[in-house]
Amino acid sequence: MNAHWKVLVGGAAVVLAGCTAVPGGVSDEEVAATIKASFAEKGIAKLDRLDQSEMQKQCSAYSGKEIPASVKESIEKAALAAVKYPADGKYLGDWKEGEKVAQSGRGLQYNDTAKTVAGGNCYACHQLTKEEISYGNLGPSLYNYGKLRGDSEAIVKYTWARIWNSHAFAACNHMPRFGAAGILTEKQIKDVMALLLDPKSPVNK
Repeated sequence: MNAHWKVLVGGAAVVLAGCTAVPGGVSDEEVAATIKASFAEKGIAKLDRLDQSEMQKQCSAYSGKEIPASVKESIEKAALAAVKYPADGKYLGDWKEGEKVAQSGRGLQYNDTAKTVAGGNCYACHQLTKEEISYGNLGPSLYNYGKLRGDSEAIVKYTWARIWNSHAFAACNHMPRFGAAGILTEKQIKDVMALLLDPKSPVNK
């Protein structure tokens, strides 16, 4: 039995613990109590970050195991249905501001304040431009994202939903739920969208 406990820190999902019960061993409730007892609130980082959503509980139940197709479909369907698309129908903002969001790993950390503007820290997991050579590879390269995929309505809406809550397309993955979890604002997501899809963006050069 596995329990995954994740907390959003600076826009990234950090696995706090993965505890496996041995035969005749520890229950999920005991694991949760132990984890909570080992953390203290500090600044804006409160203990409620240890509380799992229903989706996270479902993912934890299958940690290290294959997720049944019916459970995977249920998680993805619920996540996609909850995506909030821009009210004004405009999906693209300013790619220059989007680059700032992608570069920033600030926000939601104990030494930040409630007024600290959170970043997406996108480069921690993805390549986006040729100019930035310091990037992670946990996620796929996004270089030439728009150039390769185009800007059809389907691609634009897919990209928005993927940023809003990536569980809509890949249940139990580790990408932060930037919109659903309130990490980025609608404007910030629009700017990241422009970074990915605007032909003038260095991502597409």
